[in-house]
Amino acid sequence: MGVDNAGHKVPADTEDMENEMAIPGGARFPVAHDQVFPKGALVMGVEPVMRFQTAEDRARGRVQEQETDKETGERLWAVTVIDQSAERKADAVVTVKIAAPHQPVPPEAIPGTDLRPVVFEGLTVTPWIDDKACRPAGPGDKHRCRARMGYSLRAREMKPVSNSGGASKTTAKAA
Repeated sequence: MGVDNAGHKVPADTEDMENEMAIPGGARFPVAHDQVFPKGALVMGVEPVMRFQTAEDRARGRVQEQETDKETGERLWAVTVIDQSAERKADAVVTVKIAAPHQPVPPEAIPGTDLRPVVFEGLTVTPWIDDKACRPAGPGDKHRCRARMGYSLRAREMKPVSNSGGASKTTAKAA
């Protein structure tokens, strides 16, 4: 038997569990496309996700490399979409990352428009804390944290929306 921080007796094997989380950071939770984009999503563009490069690396002329997925090792691509169900204009543009060996190709635009409706397959969400607005209090002030929950989205592939409302059989995973 051991003793925890509050002085309670605990089995010896739980002493090391204090610093462990039940859900590890960076966990990817599967979600359906319609849960994230209930009114649909429109593709604006696709570009590679580049690794962070320090000013020192740039000064030395090091080539900036494309980020790779930690689970699959494939290159990461950022698909910029408009979330048609966003309540605030600031929340309307969303990025969905796709791991693929080649750049994913967006579906064809609706004739006569620039609109490219898309459905994401294998969609996952990873929650994180956006604490950029959280500042320590000054002397005599109360701490006012304006941190908020953020999330990142990943998908296995994107598909064009079929006329019946679901994803069509045509895939737009990679060219």
